[in-house]
Order: sequence, then C-alpha cells, then structure tokens
Amino acid sequence: MEFSIFQETRRGARKVNQDRLGYVYTRDAVCLVVADGMGGHIGGEIAAHIVVRLLIERFENEAKPTLPSPVLFLQRAIDAAHAALGDYAQRFSLPDTPRTTCVACIIQDDAAYWAHAGDSRLYLLRKGAVQARTRDHSKVQYLLDNGVITPDEAGRHPDRNKVFSCLGGAFEPNVDFSPKMALQHDDVLVLCTDGMWSAFGDGEVVRAFEAGGLQQSTPALLNEAERRGGADCDNLSVIALRWSGIPPTWADGIGTHTQTQTLALGEFSTQMDRTVTLAEPLTGRPALSDIEIEKAIKEIQETLKRHGSS
Repeated sequence: MEFSIFQETRRGARKVNQDRLGYVYTRDAVCLVVADGMGGHIGGEIAAHIVVRLLIERFENEAKPTLPSPVLFLQRAIDAAHAALGDYAQRFSLPDTPRTTCVACIIQDDAAYWAHAGDSRLYLLRKGAVQARTRDHSKVQYLLDNGVITPDEAGRHPDRNKVFSCLGGAFEPNVDFSPKMALQHDDVLVLCTDGMWSAFGDGEVVRAFEAGGLQQSTPALLNEAERRGGADCDNLSVIALRWSGIPPTWADGIGTHTQTQTLALGEFSTQMDRTVTLAEPLTGRPALSDIEIEKAIKEIQETLKRHGSS
C-alpha cells in the first residue's frame, strides 16, 4: 500500500478537547478512527478515548496483516466499544453513561469500508467532487431530508448539535455501514468531527484538499474553521488520507508519505492522540487525585482488554 496521511485535533474555543482520533496500519490494511465525546454528558472525552483506543487495539490484534471481513470487524468493534462504555459507567457508579460519536474506516485490498454513529463524518473526495459522504444521525439532517429547512439554514439551526445515535447510553446505537468502495489513485478520505465540517459546504472541503499536500491543506482548513467559529468554536479534528498519494518530494512533505511494504508481515504502526483528561470532575465531585487517576487508567485498561477479546 502507498498513501499520505495527516491528522490534527484542536480545542477551539472550548475549555476541554473532547475529540479523540487515531490510525494504525499493517503492510496491507489501515484503520482510521475519529470520535467526538458528547459535552452534555459525563466524561465525553473519556468515552471518545475508550472508543478510539479499543478500535485501534482490536485492529492491532486481528489484522494479520489483513482482516478476514472489514465490515464484520467494524460491527463487532463498535458493539464492543458501546458495551465498554456501559461497563465503565457501572464500575465508577456514574449517574449516566459517557457518550460519543464515532466514525471509523478500514482500507484493504484497494477498497474502503466505513461505519459511523452520530454526526462525525467521512468524505470520499475524487476528481474535484464528493464521491461519497456519511449522513448525519441528527435532528438537522432529518429536517433537511424532509425539506423543512435548507442547507443554509442547517448551519445556523439551534438544534444542530442534537444527535440521535451515539456510542454509550441506554439504547443500542444506530450504526450505518458503507458498501465496499473501490479506491482510485489520488482519492482523499477525510474523517472529521462537526467542529470542522460545520464551518464549510462540501465544495469548500473539496477545494481545500485540491490545493497542496495534506500537511498544508489540513491545518489551513482548521485555521479557517476556527476563524469562522470564533468564540463559539467547537473542538475540531481531522484525519485526511490520500490514497496512492503524490510522492513527498514536492507535495505532502516528508513524514506524511507511507509505503507499508517496509513493514514485516506481523508489524503495525500506530498514531493516536493518547491524552485522556481524567482530572476533570466526572460526577460533580472534586477533581480526581493522582491515585484515583492511576486507578481510573487501570480500570480503563481492564475494560478495553475484556471487550477487546469479545
């Protein structure tokens, strides 16, 4: 495989960054994950962290170097992540389960497969157009689909942050799975949270990734999203991957271009935002002590191991 990749997350104007993202690849497969912890619920950033870490660790355990079934992997991993969040809430006697959106993508055999719950998005960009895009599980998307509001009104709608599917919570998530999508040379996959995509129309996203390499276009897009968001700017996160990308000598820059054939069959490479903010109050009580933080991390590890093997 040959691709260019770049990821970045920013806090925006919020006090805490509840987004998490990461990717991992073997010589023949790639896994990309973005999650947006839900700020209206306890421990949204922890929910996002658990989901991203669980999916990445399952991929590390199961891709040898490919997955037998990318769709089945996504289904089982997302189900396990949802269950892990409920288990975490029980272990810490939380009054509510931490919740998060999730969008994840597997690439192998020159094809992409993705799944999502909530309003974190995946775009497949090809030859100056949006070839495919996830549909948000949100009230605003429902209103758009039924002609109640226009696309211009959607960006300003007071309910634009209301989603009806997520990981965590009392109900099973509504998860959408893509069909197998064959990839072409120079296709770009963009996984992002609503803090990024809500600032732009689809055409602006396309144009941003046509201009220059990922190492330049991704930060530029985030800069503009932050500028437009101003004092209300949400957390914003992006993973962008250009398939069979332009060599780094004049496009994406050294450090973003990857040729996976240098990996041995049993090897993988992982890049993940490993920050987990456990010093924030989870239940309205004082912030966790250092001892409690260490205990919480240990509990998360045990939860991940248990659900990672299910």
